[in-house]
Amino acid sequence: MSNSARAMKTYNWIKGLAVMLAMSCAPAHASGEAVRIFAAASLQGPLDVAASEFHQDSVISYGGSGTLARQISLGAPADIVILANETWANWLVTGAGVPGPPRAILSNRLVLIVPAGGPVLDDPDLDVLRQVIGDGRLAMGQHTAVPAGIYAQAWLTHIGAWDALRPHLAETENVRAALALVARKEVPLGIVYASDARASAQVVVAWTIPADQHPPILYHGLALTPVGAAFLDHLAARIALFEDAGFVALP
Repeated sequence: MSNSARAMKTYNWIKGLAVMLAMSCAPAHASGEAVRIFAAASLQGPLDVAASEFHQDSVISYGGSGTLARQISLGAPADIVILANETWANWLVTGAGVPGPPRAILSNRLVLIVPAGGPVLDDPDLDVLRQVIGDGRLAMGQHTAVPAGIYAQAWLTHIGAWDALRPHLAETENVRAALALVARKEVPLGIVYASDARASAQVVVAWTIPADQHPPILYHGLALTPVGAAFLDHLAARIALFEDAGFVALP
C-alpha cells in the first residue's frame, strides 16, 4: 500500500470516528424537534413567552397538575413537567419512577375574585362568602386533584367554611376554568391564583388570602430528558418574566 493510500485510509478512519463521537454526544432530541412541555394551566402566558425565547421550538400541553402527573405516569411523552403542587411532583418521583428530586422554581398567591365591578371584601368569613355567593356557586379547582383547589379547600377549612360551602361549589379540572366561570359571570365568586386574576380584565381581586392560611404554593419542575433539564435552567433565568405576570419569586 502506498503512502498516499495509507494516509487516505487513516483520514477516513479519523473522520468516521469523529462522526461517531458527535452522534454519541448529541442530545436526546434532534435540533429540529420541539421540546415537549407539560405545565400547570396557571402558567399559561409567561411560560408561552419563556418558551418562545428558548433555542428550540416547543409544544406545551397545559392542564391540571393532577391530570398531567397521571398522564406522565402512564407514559405520555414529555421532556419536562411543571406542576403547581409539591405532592404531585413527589408522587411522580416515588410512585412513577420519574427522575428527581423536583426543583422548586416559583410561588404564587391565592385570591378571591369576582366579576369586574364586584365588591371588594375585607377578611371574609363564612357569612360574607354566603352573602356574595347567594344562589350561585363558588368556582375553584377540583379539591382532590387541582393544586389551586387543594389550597382553596385548606383556606376554607381554616376559616370554618368548608363543610357549609361544599354543596355550593363549582369545581373545575384546572384553575383557568374556574377563572373563566367568574369572567363570564356564570358564578359570582372564585378562588384562583393572583397570576390568573391578572390574566383577565373581566375579573377583579376581592381579597388576597393570607399565605399562612393554606399550605405554601410552590411550582416544581421535573426534567425527563437532557433538553428538559436545559429548559428548566432557562426558566430559572427568566423568573422576572413570571414576576411581571403576578407570580412570586422564591428567596
